Amino acid sequence: MKTNPLLMLLATILMVGCSTKPAIPVNDGQSLVMEASVLAAGISAEKPDISSNNGATVSRSELYNEQSKPVIISYRFYWYDAKGLEIHPLEQSRTITLPARSSVTVSSIASYPDARKVRLYLSL
Repeated sequence: MKTNPLLMLLATILMVGCSTKPAIPVNDGQSLVMEASVLAAGISAEKPDISSNNGATVSRSELYNEQSKPVIISYRFYWYDAKGLEIHPLEQSRTITLPARSSVTVSSIASYPDARKVRLYLSL
């Protein structure tokens, strides 16, 4: 019996593909996303951190206003599981007023106990 090399290659690719764990990578460099208008308004922020507080998964980030006037910022936390899948339901977008030349901490509690990664999105 003659073996088709193309068929053997296809079978090998299928076996390798089935043996890997499915995951969607969430880049750690994208844990903080700021619109250009936020940067132009003189706002800076720390990347959100993840911690455990009384059994809940919590994320916090410090926002800084370098301007001499208050700025209203909209923000939303997006949570992801160990496979990189977005956790639903999504949080509602929230707003906060950053007083002039000061900082404010924003936070979120994951609705899913196995949340592993978070992304903070800032806009005006």
